[in-house]
Amino acid sequence: MAADTYDVIIIGGGLHGLSTAIHLAKAGLRAVVVEKDYPGRHASGVNAGGVRRLGRHLAEVPLSVAAREIWENISDFVGDDCGFSACGHIQIAETEAELAQQAERVGQLQAHGFEHEQLIDQAALRDIVPALARHCLGAIWCPDDGAANPYRTTQAYFHTAQALGAVVKLGAAVTAIERTGDAWQVTTAQDRFLAPVLVNTAGAWGHQVCRMIGDDAPVEPAAPMLMITERVAPFITPVLGAVGRKLSFKQYDNGTVMIGGGQRGRAVPEKNLAQTQLAGMGNSAVTVKALFPQLGPVNVVRCWAGIEAVMPDGIPVIGPSEAATGAYHAFGFCGHGFQLSPIVGRLLAELITTGQASLPIEAFAIQRFSGAELGQFGVMD
Repeated sequence: MAADTYDVIIIGGGLHGLSTAIHLAKAGLRAVVVEKDYPGRHASGVNAGGVRRLGRHLAEVPLSVAAREIWENISDFVGDDCGFSACGHIQIAETEAELAQQAERVGQLQAHGFEHEQLIDQAALRDIVPALARHCLGAIWCPDDGAANPYRTTQAYFHTAQALGAVVKLGAAVTAIERTGDAWQVTTAQDRFLAPVLVNTAGAWGHQVCRMIGDDAPVEPAAPMLMITERVAPFITPVLGAVGRKLSFKQYDNGTVMIGGGQRGRAVPEKNLAQTQLAGMGNSAVTVKALFPQLGPVNVVRCWAGIEAVMPDGIPVIGPSEAATGAYHAFGFCGHGFQLSPIVGRLLAELITTGQASLPIEAFAIQRFSGAELGQFGVMD
C-alpha cells in the first residue's frame, strides 16, 4: 500500500482537529484529518454548546478570552454563525459560603487582569432571572458569554476545512503509527499517510495515540449526558449553572430546555459506546425543580450521551510531545473544550509553523504527568 504524503497528519476529526486543519490551511500547509467515525460523534457533538469564559480554570482563561474574540465573528472563521448567541452565563450561589467563594474567585481573576466575571447581588440576580427560587443569594454574571449549536458548528468546521484543501478521511480508525526517518507514517485499514508532523486530537482516545508514539497521559473516559424537555413557557434567557450543583441548562427559542452540567452516563470506549443512566437524569430534573419550583412536572423528550476525555487536574493536554519529535497533542478538555476550539487550532498551527504559541500553554504540557510539579493551577471549575 503506497503512502499519501501531506504536511501534517491529524488524528481525530472533532472540533479541535478540524480547527487545526483550518488554521494550517490558512498558513499554507496541507493536512489530512483521520477520523474513526465522523465529526461530532462524541465530545464535539454531544455537548451543550457553551461559549463561556465563566468558571474556567485560571490557566484556561487567556485561551478562553482569545477564543471569545473569534466567536464574536465566528462566520469569518468558518462561514457560518454556528447559531451563536451572546445570551450570557450566570452561576448562582445558594448559600453565604458559596457567595464568599464566588467573591474570592472574582478577586483572583481581577488580580490577574481579567474583568469578564461580575459578582452580582440578589436584587441584580432577580432582574436577570426573575423566575429563580427566592433562596438564591447572588451570582457571578458573564453577560457576553453565550451558546452555539454544536451540530452546526461541527458541520461548519468540517466543510470549511475541506474547502480550504484539507483532506478528511471518515470511518478510518488508526491501526499503526510509525516513525520513518524524518516522517510519521499512519496506517488505517484503507490507507497509509506520510507527513513530517503528527497531531493528536483524538479526544477520549488521545492516550492511545500517546502510547503509540511513546507518551503517556492518565485519561479517564467519561460520558456526559444531556436531555431536552418538552416546550414550556419562556422563563430564562442566560445559560445557568450553580456553585453547589452539577447543573447547566438553557432554554431555547422554541421553549424546550436543555439540561446538562456534569451528570454522567456509562462510557465504554473500547466499544465506541456511551449509555445514558436514568438515575443521573433524575438528579438533574430534581435540581432544576429546586431552582425553578414553579415549573411543575416537565417531560423529558430526548436524552443522549457521548464519550469525552477527563484529566485528573481538570485541564487539557495542549502542546508538543514529550517523547517524540514532530508530534503535538490537544485532548482531554474535560467537557469544556467546545468554546476553546478555534483558539486551540490556532495555537497548534503556530507551534507547527513557528515553534512557539502566542498564548501561555505551559500549564497544559503533557510533561506534568511524568513527575513534574503541577504548579499553581488548581481546579477552579
